[in-house]
Amino acid sequence: MKTYDEINKKIESQKAVVLTADEIIEYVEKKGLQAAAREVDVVTTATFGPMCSSGCFINFGHSKPKIRISEAWIEDVLVYSGIAAVDAYIGATQLRYNDPANMNYPGEFIYGGGHVIEELVAGKKLQLFALSYGTDEYPRREIRTYFTINDLNQAIMVNPRNCYQNYNVAINCSDRHIYTYLGLLKPNKKNITYCSAGQLSPLLNDPYYQTIGIGTRAWLAGAHGHVYAEGTQHCSLTERGENGVPTGGAGTLALTGDMKQMNPDFVRGVSLKGYGVSLALGIGIPIPILNTEILKRTAVRDRDIYAPLIDYSNDYPNCSGKILYKFNYEELKRGEVFFEGKQLEVSSLSSYTKALEVAQILKDEIRRGEFFLSKPIAKLPLQQSFKPLKIRKKD
Repeated sequence: MKTYDEINKKIESQKAVVLTADEIIEYVEKKGLQAAAREVDVVTTATFGPMCSSGCFINFGHSKPKIRISEAWIEDVLVYSGIAAVDAYIGATQLRYNDPANMNYPGEFIYGGGHVIEELVAGKKLQLFALSYGTDEYPRREIRTYFTINDLNQAIMVNPRNCYQNYNVAINCSDRHIYTYLGLLKPNKKNITYCSAGQLSPLLNDPYYQTIGIGTRAWLAGAHGHVYAEGTQHCSLTERGENGVPTGGAGTLALTGDMKQMNPDFVRGVSLKGYGVSLALGIGIPIPILNTEILKRTAVRDRDIYAPLIDYSNDYPNCSGKILYKFNYEELKRGEVFFEGKQLEVSSLSSYTKALEVAQILKDEIRRGEFFLSKPIAKLPLQQSFKPLKIRKKD
């Protein structure tokens, strides 16, 4: 029905019809699929939540005399320096030097890589301490200085895995409290937690990756970034419902964007008690309505998206593959569910309110002609499984 070029021309002339994935559901119900597909050009999807496999490359520039950094810390958080002289990578889950971690269980994990990234985007002044073994052309062996993001030549977020298509719902079947990346789980199945924007989430609106692929433009915490690869642990060969939506983790995206363009409201360091540190991000991806099939996928409802309930005290750590139950997101978002005859409280690490805000901002940018769509240069893999790490002896 439509092409990327046609939609982009409408965006350029500020005539594009754009709705969020939340709004399109009622619109399709009211107008009908065929009429809505003719009228609507773009549907914006979004999510906001912790995304551990995130980080950024930065370039400090050269001091006088020069240093070839071999070890470095920003605000006492170790950064990876096994690349060129004054390049470094800050990982979101890196702990601060001398953090006691879980020596005093459960650890607090007050500060780490995710917090460094948050403060960097917010324009705060941060301390760099770096060491070197010294070379003829890079004689300096130590440096301590302070910098902001504006002092850096580049600050580029490069995230190996974001935007899980779907994800587990966690429960604790043991008789003790456990602390996980999905939060505190009370003993004896007293609560459950999850992390997804459900019907607003990008890959749940494009379950077979028809429009989201390598090269797709993405709104990454305010920056106009893009998908640079399939995300790590991308596993498209998974159980799916009749609507094509996976009932487990499935697809992921690798994203990149310029941190100097980012909005600090959508870049937040996270401390997860008993687990570690992470980074919460706001991400939005536009879906072009090229035909009725694509539109139908974007009208998916929370009640038609199911996620697996997994015991995080035993089945998850031991990779048993056991699924206790499947809840849909309409049930989860009510804040309480019934399981095995008991009422359980439900909480989410993902903020639907912030995700809606991202979807609306992206919608407004497209309508103003500030954000254009890009056709993928390659598709995400549709026939890919997940390989475990096998423990074996050297032959």
